[in-house]
Amino acid sequence: MFHNLTGMEIGKEIKQSKFKNEHQKMLINILYTSSWLASKHATSLKPFGISQQQFNILRILRGQHPKPATVNLLIERMLDKNSNASRLVEKLRVKKLVERAVCSEDRRAVNVIITKKGLDLLTELDMNEDVFLNELKKLSVSEAEQINLLLDKMRD
Repeated sequence: MFHNLTGMEIGKEIKQSKFKNEHQKMLINILYTSSWLASKHATSLKPFGISQQQFNILRILRGQHPKPATVNLLIERMLDKNSNASRLVEKLRVKKLVERAVCSEDRRAVNVIITKKGLDLLTELDMNEDVFLNELKKLSVSEAEQINLLLDKMRD
Protein backbone atom coordinates (compact mmCIF):
# COMPACT_ATOMS: atom_id res chain seq x y z
CA MET A 1 0.00 0.00 0.00
CA PHE A 2 1.40 3.38 -1.02
CA HIS A 3 0.94 6.56 0.95
CA ASN A 4 1.17 9.94 -0.64
CA LEU A 5 3.84 11.67 1.41
CA THR A 6 4.35 14.82 -0.62
CA GLY A 7 5.84 17.81 1.12
CA MET A 8 8.19 15.80 3.34
CA GLU A 9 11.83 16.89 3.43
CA ILE A 10 13.50 13.59 2.47
CA GLY A 11 11.08 13.35 -0.42
CA LYS A 12 12.16 16.79 -1.61
CA GLU A 13 15.85 15.93 -1.19
CA ILE A 14 15.67 12.82 -3.35
CA LYS A 15 12.76 14.01 -5.50
CA GLN A 16 10.52 11.14 -4.48
CA SER A 17 6.97 11.89 -3.48
CA LYS A 18 5.78 8.41 -2.51
CA PHE A 19 7.14 5.82 -0.13
CA LYS A 20 5.83 2.32 0.51
CA ASN A 21 5.36 3.15 4.21
CA GLU A 22 6.93 5.12 7.05
CA HIS A 23 9.49 2.38 7.75
CA GLN A 24 10.77 2.47 4.16
CA LYS A 25 10.86 6.26 4.34
CA MET A 26 12.81 6.04 7.62
CA LEU A 27 15.31 3.61 6.08
CA ILE A 28 15.88 5.88 3.09
CA ASN A 29 16.12 8.92 5.35
CA ILE A 30 18.73 7.26 7.61
CA LEU A 31 20.80 6.03 4.66
CA TYR A 32 20.63 9.41 2.94
CA THR A 33 21.51 11.28 6.16
CA SER A 34 24.37 8.87 6.91
CA SER A 35 25.83 9.50 3.46
CA TRP A 36 25.33 13.27 3.88
CA LEU A 37 27.11 13.25 7.26
CA ALA A 38 29.94 11.03 5.98
CA SER A 39 30.49 13.37 3.03
CA LYS A 40 30.60 16.45 5.27
CA HIS A 41 32.96 14.68 7.70
CA ALA A 42 35.28 13.52 4.90
CA THR A 43 35.37 17.06 3.52
CA SER A 44 36.31 18.43 6.96
CA LEU A 45 39.17 15.89 7.26
CA LYS A 46 40.54 16.36 3.72
CA PRO A 47 42.77 19.36 4.55
CA PHE A 48 44.48 17.20 7.19
CA GLY A 49 45.24 14.39 4.74
CA ILE A 50 43.41 11.61 6.56
CA SER A 51 40.30 9.56 5.89
CA GLN A 52 37.38 8.98 8.23
CA GLN A 53 38.62 5.44 8.92
CA GLN A 54 42.14 6.71 9.74
CA PHE A 55 40.60 9.34 12.01
CA ASN A 56 38.61 6.61 13.76
CA ILE A 57 41.78 4.58 14.39
CA LEU A 58 43.61 7.62 15.76
CA ARG A 59 40.74 8.33 18.15
CA ILE A 60 40.71 4.73 19.38
CA LEU A 61 44.47 4.87 19.93
CA ARG A 62 44.19 8.17 21.80
CA GLY A 63 41.64 6.53 24.08
CA GLN A 64 44.08 3.67 24.72
CA HIS A 65 47.10 5.98 25.19
CA PRO A 66 49.64 5.40 26.66
CA LYS A 67 48.81 1.70 26.30
CA PRO A 68 49.17 0.18 22.85
CA ALA A 69 46.32 -1.49 21.00
CA THR A 70 46.39 -4.63 18.90
CA VAL A 71 45.04 -4.54 15.37
CA ASN A 72 42.28 -6.91 16.57
CA LEU A 73 41.20 -4.39 19.23
CA LEU A 74 41.08 -1.68 16.55
CA ILE A 75 38.91 -3.91 14.36
CA GLU A 76 36.51 -4.56 17.26
CA ARG A 77 36.11 -0.88 18.04
CA MET A 78 36.04 0.66 14.55
CA LEU A 79 32.84 2.27 13.33
CA ASP A 80 33.28 0.87 9.82
CA LYS A 81 33.54 -2.89 10.30
CA ASN A 82 34.45 -3.35 6.61
CA SER A 83 37.69 -1.36 6.90
CA ASN A 84 41.06 -3.05 6.46
CA ALA A 85 42.62 -2.03 9.79
CA SER A 86 46.09 -3.37 8.95
CA ARG A 87 46.22 -1.32 5.74
CA LEU A 88 44.95 1.79 7.55
CA VAL A 89 47.53 1.38 10.32
CA GLU A 90 50.28 1.09 7.70
CA LYS A 91 49.14 4.33 6.03
CA LEU A 92 49.15 6.06 9.43
CA ARG A 93 52.63 4.61 10.17
CA VAL A 94 53.99 6.03 6.90
CA LYS A 95 52.62 9.43 7.97
CA LYS A 96 54.40 8.95 11.34
CA LEU A 97 51.09 9.21 13.21
CA VAL A 98 51.39 5.72 14.74
CA GLU A 99 54.11 3.18 15.49
CA ARG A 100 53.92 -0.58 15.22
CA ALA A 101 55.72 -3.15 17.36
CA VAL A 102 55.51 -6.90 17.80
CA CYS A 103 53.54 -7.73 20.93
CA SER A 104 55.83 -9.23 23.60
CA GLU A 105 53.01 -11.46 24.98
CA ASP A 106 51.91 -12.80 21.58
CA ARG A 107 54.50 -12.72 18.79
CA ARG A 108 51.70 -13.09 16.18
CA ALA A 109 50.02 -9.88 17.32
CA VAL A 110 51.13 -6.35 16.45
CA ASN A 111 50.86 -3.50 18.93
CA VAL A 112 49.97 -0.07 17.61
CA ILE A 113 50.55 3.13 19.55
CA ILE A 114 49.78 6.71 18.63
CA THR A 115 52.78 9.03 18.28
CA LYS A 116 53.11 12.59 19.58
CA LYS A 117 52.55 13.75 15.99
CA GLY A 118 49.30 11.71 15.95
CA LEU A 119 48.17 13.19 19.27
CA ASP A 120 48.99 16.72 18.05
CA LEU A 121 46.97 16.11 14.87
CA LEU A 122 43.99 14.96 16.93
CA THR A 123 44.20 18.10 19.07
CA GLU A 124 43.99 20.15 15.88
CA LEU A 125 41.18 17.93 14.56
CA ASP A 126 39.24 18.38 17.83
CA MET A 127 38.95 22.09 17.07
CA ASN A 128 37.90 21.28 13.51
CA GLU A 129 35.33 18.77 14.82
CA ASP A 130 33.82 21.43 17.08
CA VAL A 131 33.04 23.49 13.96
CA PHE A 132 31.55 20.39 12.29
CA LEU A 133 29.45 19.54 15.37
CA ASN A 134 28.13 23.11 15.53
CA GLU A 135 26.24 22.36 12.31
CA LEU A 136 24.38 19.61 14.17
CA LYS A 137 23.21 22.05 16.83
CA LYS A 138 20.16 22.77 14.70
CA LEU A 139 18.85 20.01 16.94
CA SER A 140 18.44 20.67 20.64
CA VAL A 141 20.22 18.50 23.20
CA SER A 142 16.92 16.75 24.00
CA GLU A 143 16.28 16.12 20.28
CA ALA A 144 19.79 14.66 19.92
CA GLU A 145 19.16 12.46 22.99
CA GLN A 146 15.87 11.28 21.48
CA ILE A 147 17.53 10.40 18.17
CA ASN A 148 20.26 8.53 20.03
CA LEU A 149 17.70 6.55 22.03
CA LEU A 150 15.70 5.69 18.89
CA LEU A 151 18.78 4.62 16.92
CA ASP A 152 19.97 2.49 19.86
CA LYS A 153 16.50 0.93 20.11
CA MET A 154 16.50 0.13 16.39
CA ARG A 155 19.81 -1.78 16.72
CA ASP A 156 18.73 -3.62 19.88
